[in-house]
Amino acid sequence: MDGDRRRWRQCVLGGAVFAVCMAGTTLPTPLYGLYQEKFGFSELMVTVVYAVYAFGVIGVLLLAGNASDAVGRKPVLLAGLGFAVASAVCFLCATAMGWLYAGRLLSGLSAGLFTGAATAYVMELAPRGGASRATLVATAANMGGLGCGPLLAGILAQYAPWPLYLPFVVHLVLVAASAAVLLRLPETVRERRPLSTVRPQRPGLPAEVRSVFGPAAIASFVGFALFGVFTSVSPAFLAESLDVHNRAVSGLVVALAFFASTAGQLVVGRVGVGRSLPLGCAGLLAGLALLAGALWWDQLWLVVLSALVGGAGQGLAFRGAMSAVTAASPADRRAAVISTLFVVAYTGISVPVIGVGVLSGPMGLEGAGLVFIACMAVLVGAAAAYLLRRPVRVR
Repeated sequence: MDGDRRRWRQCVLGGAVFAVCMAGTTLPTPLYGLYQEKFGFSELMVTVVYAVYAFGVIGVLLLAGNASDAVGRKPVLLAGLGFAVASAVCFLCATAMGWLYAGRLLSGLSAGLFTGAATAYVMELAPRGGASRATLVATAANMGGLGCGPLLAGILAQYAPWPLYLPFVVHLVLVAASAAVLLRLPETVRERRPLSTVRPQRPGLPAEVRSVFGPAAIASFVGFALFGVFTSVSPAFLAESLDVHNRAVSGLVVALAFFASTAGQLVVGRVGVGRSLPLGCAGLLAGLALLAGALWWDQLWLVVLSALVGGAGQGLAFRGAMSAVTAASPADRRAAVISTLFVVAYTGISVPVIGVGVLSGPMGLEGAGLVFIACMAVLVGAAAAYLLRRPVRVR
C-alpha cells in the first residue's frame, strides 16, 4: 500500500512537471494584442506566429518522437525544459518579430519533446492496475497546463507591471522548480540505448494499433483545431467585435476551453471509451454551432458557452482517443505511437488556424471563422457517423 501511495505521488509530480511545460506554450495567447501594438503586424501574422509553434512540435515528433523509448524519459524531458527556458528568454528579449518566431519555435520543440514522452512517463510512474487514472493524470496535466498559461499571463498582464515580461519570468521560476522535481523522480525505461540509435520516423503504426487509430486521430484533429482558433484569434475577436479589452478576461475565456476539456475527461471512465469518442464529436459539433452563433450575433455569453461545450467535447474525444491508442500499443512502441497521434492533433492546431488568418483579410475575422466552423462541422459530423457505425473497442 505504501508503495502504491509513493507511485501515485510520483505520478502526480510527473503530471505537474508536464503541466508547467505546457503552460509555457500558451502563455503568449492574451499578449498577442500587445505585440501587435508594439510591432504593428496583421492578424494573419498572429496566426503564423502561433502556427510556427505547431510546426516545431510536429518536426520534433517526426524526428525524435521515439527518443525517450531509447535514451529514457528523463533526459528527453530535461531537454524539453531547456527549450522552454530558451523560449521564455526569446520573449523576454523580443525587440522584433524574429524573436517571436524563435520563441514560438523553441516552445514547439519543448512541447514536441514532452507530449509523447511525458504522457508515457506519467503512465509508467503509476502503480500496476492504475492505467485509467494515470491516463487521466496525463491528459489533465496536458490540457490543464495549456489552460493555466493564458489565465496566468492574462491576469499578470492586466493587473501587474511589465505585462510583456513578468509572465515569462514567473514561468522561468516554475520551470526551474520542475527541473528540480524531475531530477528526483525515477527513470522508467529499463533498457536504454544510445542517442545514436534514434532515427527519424515516418508516421507509421504497428498493425495492432491501426484499427483504433483512424477514428481516434480524426477526433483529435477536430478538437485541437477548435482549440487552435480559440488560442490564436479569440482575443482579437473579443477586442474588435465585443469591445472586451481586459486581458484577464481574454485569458479566462481561452482557459475555460482547456479546463472544460479536463472536466470532459473525467466523464470517460463512466461512459466508456467506445461511447466517449462519438459523444465527444457531438460536443465538438455543438461547440462549433455555439461559436458560429457568437460570431454571427456578437455575443460574449455564446463565446463562453462555446468554450465550455466545445472544450468538454474535446476532452471526451481526446481522452477516449488516448486511452484507445495507448491500450492497443505495444510497450516498446508506446511513446512513438502517442507521438504519431499528436502529429495529427498538432496538424489540426496549425493548418486550419493559418487558413483563418489568410481569410481574415478579405472576409474579416467573423467571416473567416464561419468558414472554418463549416469545414470542421462537416469533418466532425462524418467522424461521429463513422464512430457510431464502427465503435472503437478497447481491450
